[in-house]
Amino acid sequence: MAVNIPMTSRPRIVIVGAGFAGLELAKGLKHLNSQVVLIDKNNHHTFQPLLYQVATAGLEPESIAYPIREIFRYQKNFIFRMAEVLAVTPEKNCVVTSIGEIPYDYLVISTGAKTNFFGMKDVEANALCMKTVPEAVELRNIILENFEKAVLTTSLEERSRLMTFVIVGGGPTGVELAGALGELKKVVLPHDHSELDFKMMQIHLVDMEDRLLKAMSPEASHSAEKFLSDHDVNVWLKTKVKFFDGQKVVFFDDKAIPTSNMIWTAGVTGEVLPGFSPAALASGRIKTDAFNRVCGHENIFAIGDVAAVITEKIPQGYPMLAPVAMQQARLLCQNLKKVFDRKTDLKPFVYQDLGVMATVGRHEAVADLFFGKFQGMLAWLMWAGLHLITLVGFRNRIVALVNWTWSYFRYDRGLRLIIRPSKRNKA
Repeated sequence: MAVNIPMTSRPRIVIVGAGFAGLELAKGLKHLNSQVVLIDKNNHHTFQPLLYQVATAGLEPESIAYPIREIFRYQKNFIFRMAEVLAVTPEKNCVVTSIGEIPYDYLVISTGAKTNFFGMKDVEANALCMKTVPEAVELRNIILENFEKAVLTTSLEERSRLMTFVIVGGGPTGVELAGALGELKKVVLPHDHSELDFKMMQIHLVDMEDRLLKAMSPEASHSAEKFLSDHDVNVWLKTKVKFFDGQKVVFFDDKAIPTSNMIWTAGVTGEVLPGFSPAALASGRIKTDAFNRVCGHENIFAIGDVAAVITEKIPQGYPMLAPVAMQQARLLCQNLKKVFDRKTDLKPFVYQDLGVMATVGRHEAVADLFFGKFQGMLAWLMWAGLHLITLVGFRNRIVALVNWTWSYFRYDRGLRLIIRPSKRNKA
């Protein structure tokens, strides 16, 4: 299949992945004398930190996604191709895609991360995930559909199983999702399903660590656990999942929770493309030097979640966070410009940690920032403001603000829709 990318005498920079890192890099190369080719299997950028709000009917999918072509509408050196990248062939300086081979002069891997099930096949087969917009919409469908099923069943055991949710992973995503479900339980769903006894709705947040939000301060962990308790969320610490068969979650201490709904937020691993030698890989990520250059390859770089910047001070690489990805992209822009100018004084990457935030519910959040630690309403306002600013697209910011304001004052989430693809007769 022909790729149909215009030939050029300028150096071609191929970027694989339109996440935070890939998007930031492509925008930063706007004035570089090069041809920038961005490849992604979707035609949109997804604001992943708010996927849980789509899953819990707080935002519509379109509010956290934005068309890639619209973002780069006025960038003349930019080309987008919607395709799946299947492998990298460094010896030929090209990537193999679902639409054919694409040669490059410089390659940047920014494929992000995928869910890590740690080899647990039963969990992978039966658990619910939330890494993409379709997965978030499907999770919303299942949550709402299970309450419709709970109304219909006469079995209290089946009803309890349908109304019980187990979230595995006590990081920001797990905490935010648990808080959102707690809000649905307290102020939204009882109005929709007055036939149900919502004391039967159980929300469990499970983590193998000794506290929630392990990457944040103990004060943040304590506040988050208190906020979750106020939302009727049961927190299980030092607890590890043994298996999940779609009907019950069993832990290594042999305790079990009957449920149809286990949501896995317990870990991620890099979305590594085939074609790299084992020497270029580290802990499920692509190993790079301090300049984000892939080990053993002069013209291949990796940034974002997929990249493990291995140095003496950071032997495990930086955390998989959006600020890390965006800072790496900005620095790589500067370094690529130096490479084009034949300069050798490339600047090594050093992460500037500005802090971490997590929200639990209405005016309840925790924030560990470089200038202080905050909990409660002030942290929530900071969280909301930061996410509104970093959302791509003015329309998305306005829609998110309107939805949040409506939900805040009306105690409602108006996007409780079960929407599935139509089943068309293809015969």
